[in-house]
Amino acid sequence: MSTLTRPAVHRRSNTDRPRQGLANGKFTAVLILLPPALILFSLFVILPLADAAYYSAFSWNGYGTPTNFVGTQNYERLLDHSVFHTALWNTAKLILVSLIIQMPLALGLALLVYRKTPTNTLFRLVFFLPYILAEVAAGLIWSFVFDGDYGITAFMFQTLGQESVYVLADRQWAFPAIMTVIVWKYFGFHMMIYIAALQSVPKDLIEAAKLEGAKPRQVALFVQIPLIKHAIVVSGFFAIIGSLQIFDIIIPMTNGGPSNSTHTIVTYLYTFGLSRLNIGFGSAAAVVLFVLAIGIALFYQRATAKEERT
Repeated sequence: MSTLTRPAVHRRSNTDRPRQGLANGKFTAVLILLPPALILFSLFVILPLADAAYYSAFSWNGYGTPTNFVGTQNYERLLDHSVFHTALWNTAKLILVSLIIQMPLALGLALLVYRKTPTNTLFRLVFFLPYILAEVAAGLIWSFVFDGDYGITAFMFQTLGQESVYVLADRQWAFPAIMTVIVWKYFGFHMMIYIAALQSVPKDLIEAAKLEGAKPRQVALFVQIPLIKHAIVVSGFFAIIGSLQIFDIIIPMTNGGPSNSTHTIVTYLYTFGLSRLNIGFGSAAAVVLFVLAIGIALFYQRATAKEERT
């Protein structure tokens, strides 16, 4: 009597997966697309960073070949410089303002104008226009607004019969004025990120929440905002990295003044490194900025990844 035998089943091993990827053309695509990206990344990121790290070990004015090796003296001078401490604190304040004021403001406005109506389209355009404006142009416009002699601020105080106030010349008010401009300039960018995410929220969930008696505020807090958490994470990352790079607005408004009180790390690097032809010292500041950016990015990524897992 013959016995029935089951046909042999070929189980695909892990070693077959690279072959399958090769057969599907994925490996070929990687070979074609990866080298150009690596070349560009090396030319415009890795090599400049390596040069900055090298030049930071020299006292060099940018001309000729650096020969005056000073080791870590540039870093020691940098960490002992009181203006650099001010620049660090100002950069931290920009990050806090971006996270605590700019992002909630953008989210609130996005919740108001995310629906597709002609009126909301007009409001989106108005709120997004400051972001389209060039940073240098925005800085020049607001430097005129805050001008104590001929600007809008001067006109307002003269109309009220009060003595004019020179906001950008006051150590106490200059940097708050800059932070106000930065919030005005960039909140529209974050608002558009939230609008795109809110428009992808299923309408059925919103309608179901309303049928259960949820008010608009409760719908926003417990339905819409949790469903756009990924957009909020991306927006927060852009806000932090953007705060570390603020330069074009500060230079036309205050140029780091008065008395070096409005410097950020980037404007400090420019003023005390490039403009004074102290390239070695400026390179040390650039290396510190890069390390801070990488550290903050890794910490933010780990914190958000841990929150998503919970």
